[in-house]
Amino acid sequence: MRTYGRTYDADGLPTWVEVSTDAEGRNDFVWATTLCQVLQLNLNESPFYANYGIPAKTSLIQQVAPDFYVMRVQQQFSQYFANLVISRVPLAAAPVYRVNVTTNQGVKLNAEVPIPT
Repeated sequence: MRTYGRTYDADGLPTWVEVSTDAEGRNDFVWATTLCQVLQLNLNESPFYANYGIPAKTSLIQQVAPDFYVMRVQQQFSQYFANLVISRVPLAAAPVYRVNVTTNQGVKLNAEVPIPT
């Protein structure tokens, strides 16, 4: 199994990096990367999965955080991890969500994912 994740260099230019199943057959990093990419998608933007993404731009126009859709994404991906918590970073200028993952092997991953507006 594999997925691709965006990383940004010092100039802000994106580079796509492949994340694959590790040598022991675990897909935790693949699913964590996919989760972060889904949080950055607009609703219905994925050509493969209609239920991936959140309506961030629409939510910001209405001045309501997309917490409902983020909760739905958390429910979709929680089956792949021992623990998954996604929470909004308080008092951030733009919407940012903190993703805390505990993999099935007990590895803790933390990331802050900015929601594109």
